[in-house]
Amino acid sequence: MAPPQKERTDNNMDYGFSRITPEIVRLAERSLDGYRIDPELYTQYDVKRGLRDINGNGVVAGLTNISTIKVLDTGDGMPNHGDGKLYYRGIDVEDIVAGFMKEKRFGFEETVYLLLFGDMPSESELSSFKKLLADFRSLPSTFTRDVIMKAPSDNMMNTLAKCVLALYSYDNSANDISIPNVLRQCIELITLFPVLAVYGYNVYKYSREGGSLFIHDPQPELSIAENLLYMLRPDKSYTELEARLLDLALVLHAEHGGGNNSTFTVHVVSSSGTDTYSAIAAALGSLKGPKHGGANIKVAMMFDDMKANVKDWTDEEEVRNYLRKLLHKEAFDRAGLIYGMGHAVYSQSDPRAKVFKGFVESLSSEKGRHDEFALYSLVERLAPEVIAEERRIYKGVCANVDFYSGFVYRMLGIPDELFTPLFAVSRIAGWSAHRIEELINSNKIIRPAYKAISPMHAYTDMEHRMD
Repeated sequence: MAPPQKERTDNNMDYGFSRITPEIVRLAERSLDGYRIDPELYTQYDVKRGLRDINGNGVVAGLTNISTIKVLDTGDGMPNHGDGKLYYRGIDVEDIVAGFMKEKRFGFEETVYLLLFGDMPSESELSSFKKLLADFRSLPSTFTRDVIMKAPSDNMMNTLAKCVLALYSYDNSANDISIPNVLRQCIELITLFPVLAVYGYNVYKYSREGGSLFIHDPQPELSIAENLLYMLRPDKSYTELEARLLDLALVLHAEHGGGNNSTFTVHVVSSSGTDTYSAIAAALGSLKGPKHGGANIKVAMMFDDMKANVKDWTDEEEVRNYLRKLLHKEAFDRAGLIYGMGHAVYSQSDPRAKVFKGFVESLSSEKGRHDEFALYSLVERLAPEVIAEERRIYKGVCANVDFYSGFVYRMLGIPDELFTPLFAVSRIAGWSAHRIEELINSNKIIRPAYKAISPMHAYTDMEHRMD
């Protein structure tokens, strides 16, 4: 197998910051005032900024059968103040997890089946579906060489998007949006995402570090979680606990309502009638952002900084001071955020984080990293208090699923570059279900309105303009 291209061959042209010339800087500065919008105008015109009301609730933009997010009523009269619940096709995700954990089986494949087809599969239906996934788990001939190994990127989400768009060229029915064809495309993407992510990372690592490049073919008898670890590790080895924890992470990230940013992107793009590959690539672009799927790596990096700057991880006041510095833009990336804390819907608890936490504690003990888990737990408890003290908030704040996922991935030996792609490996299940739902039910393109606020100007001919 030929090694990947390690250097640019386009006359060594630099496409980075060095091409930001003084003229571009001048033009950017000139344009700033023409883009800024006074925040008070959102209130004046009753525009829901970010399509949310003052309590953080999303503006209803559609209907869905696929999943339900609820906040239990505590009876205290405060909106969104209770514990959160998440349902896949009407079934509590906590019950789904309890079912396959009790029977010690992998649950992601049956969760994908549930999201796509609306019911939990029977044993025979699940067996047939797993065979279908295995049959589709092979890339087109030369795809690895011609697409993945060319121009490796340091960002695996961009690699995934590139690969998804390239798959369009290998599909002779790419533009057919009939439901059978879209379902076929979605199933192929669901089963190929782990392959694309891992191969992309292995090629990138080789291009950066050299050494040996290994490409392990996925095994038909293994689950998606098992195959991911099998392909990622040079010796192909993994423990049962590691595979089960990764499988659990995939289940918990698989779907989260039609209003999250990447899934709404799928609805918007699908409503235009475009092809599956374009819709999923658009969703990947959304999920890449640090305010969405990219939050898990931000959490891990934030804790790296915290561990380096907090001398005593058990000292509550020292940890509080660090959290205050985060909010005041004096620590880590100076963004003013405590990553992994807070959610658009959940206030008291994120059910995914709640399910995850118990298994995370078991893994941390087995891996000898209980001190780190204790620090995570302390931050989970203290952060809502610090945020309430420092910020004006309209509802409670809780740890979301991103809070613990990065810690789990690091304990599993998964490189940071694959944290967000793992989210995509899981969420492609939900995206696929929402794309099919949009195509079946929508007959209009999604087109929200924006209120124009710029003042009107008379056109001035060039000869009358002054420099």
